[in-house]
Amino acid sequence: VQVVESGGGLVRPGGSLNLSCTVSGLDISVHDVRWYRQGPGEERVWIAENDMDGVTTDYAASVKGRFTTSRDNVKSTVYLHMTNLKAEDTAVYTCNAVRMYTGYADVYWGQGTQVTVAP
Repeated sequence: VQVVESGGGLVRPGGSLNLSCTVSGLDISVHDVRWYRQGPGEERVWIAENDMDGVTTDYAASVKGRFTTSRDNVKSTVYLHMTNLKAEDTAVYTCNAVRMYTGYADVYWGQGTQVTVAP
């Protein structure tokens, strides 16, 4: 199983960026995909989720209204669409694919992609 994030880079405040989380080696249609970020000197925190039904999403308060997720199961990819970016959004963004079972879960992590918001 391989999880690869892409699309990071340098963007100015107020700008937009789209990240991709592409998964190979498993059926993404039966996995939830979650996005996390870790800012400089901070702990990694959860910011968004795209459930396997392709409809249910959830967001942390810090990004709600600015970030959205979508998925394309044919491309085995989940996207994080980020708008109105702020300096405090600077972080390494990481995704994971999760399949829940009774009593345990399979979790596969990517390596992350850097997003820097600066003038």
